[in-house]
Amino acid sequence: MTADARSIPRAEGARNNGDMLWFNNEKGHGFIETEAGDRLRVEGPDFRNGPPEGRVAGMPVTFHVFGDGDAARAQDVVFPDDASPRRARIRRSAGR
Repeated sequence: MTADARSIPRAEGARNNGDMLWFNNEKGHGFIETEAGDRLRVEGPDFRNGPPEGRVAGMPVTFHVFGDGDAARAQDVVFPDDASPRRARIRRSAGR
């Protein structure tokens, strides 16, 4: 499913909020889910501080929406300062 972006508010200069669904560094793109439930494509250069590294699924982001309908894309994507990256759990065997 691609972005439908019709339900995303378009106030001039307003930033939108959402959560990262995933980002693949090898492919150089990923998707954001908006508060309205739309999915927007995001490219590596669209991140203000460079593309993220590591696991970003579920992390909150703010962004601007450019384009309409299926061509809608998130740009100027920023992770809020208080959103620290999630760490993977360390799995230990039951015998230790």
